[in-house]
Amino acid sequence: MKFKNTIVVTLTLVMFMSCATNPFTGKKTLAFVSNSQLFPTAFAQYNQVLTESKVETGTARADMIKRVGQRIAVAAERWLNANGQQGYLNDYKWEYNLIDEDIINAWCMPGGKIVFYTGILPVAENESAVAAIMGHEVAHALANHGQQRMSAGMVQQGLAVAGNIAIKDDQTRNAFNQYYGVGSNVLGMLPFSRSHETEADKIGLYLTAIAGYNPDEAANLWRRMAAASGGQAPPEFLSTHPANQTRIDNLTALSPAAKAEAKKFGVTSFKPLGKY
Repeated sequence: MKFKNTIVVTLTLVMFMSCATNPFTGKKTLAFVSNSQLFPTAFAQYNQVLTESKVETGTARADMIKRVGQRIAVAAERWLNANGQQGYLNDYKWEYNLIDEDIINAWCMPGGKIVFYTGILPVAENESAVAAIMGHEVAHALANHGQQRMSAGMVQQGLAVAGNIAIKDDQTRNAFNQYYGVGSNVLGMLPFSRSHETEADKIGLYLTAIAGYNPDEAANLWRRMAAASGGQAPPEFLSTHPANQTRIDNLTALSPAAKAEAKKFGVTSFKPLGKY
């Protein structure tokens, strides 16, 4: 029992001492790996992806990806500076690339390295929807969601190890291992991931509006994403992402607040959708 208590106390102390603050919510978040460690690794992985991919350059749509990314990055800096977070982006190295591959996806690595795949552009349909996607991906980087997921994974693994050390009976240990993996994913890691997606939707929508793009288009984008999926999606509780309709409802409800936030920065009208 004394050894079990020692494990619990140690894990508690480690978690308490390894926290960062989300600049958008003010909440404490797990940060077992610092950005000074994480960013160089992410940058190297990003460069590796580029060397192994067909990067599209010099086209109107590749230029559009860079233009939208730069506007969203400027909006992020304006928002952070206005909210007492000057210098927050000093270590971010923004880069925006379009990869010619028929994948309906985009992503952003820690530190601001972003990829769009050409396969997502027909679903986006217009520049404002691209801005909604870009805002969402940038929000993941700004809120350090990658850092938090890595940290949560370490907690998940640490608890599994602690359980195997503490449980002496083989049958009980086997049962623990059987149920812990499924339980910790369904009840812990998956809801954690969905909360990140919801948070990135909100932050991204604000950034989209501050950058001058109509936040109403984000919900329209997800209507098209739902249609493109053909209804092929796992139940929400078994997914890393909220259900399409959940996102549509949330984005629709958040759009007026995003417009109000943009108005604080002098943005009272929005760019045309910019179909391409």
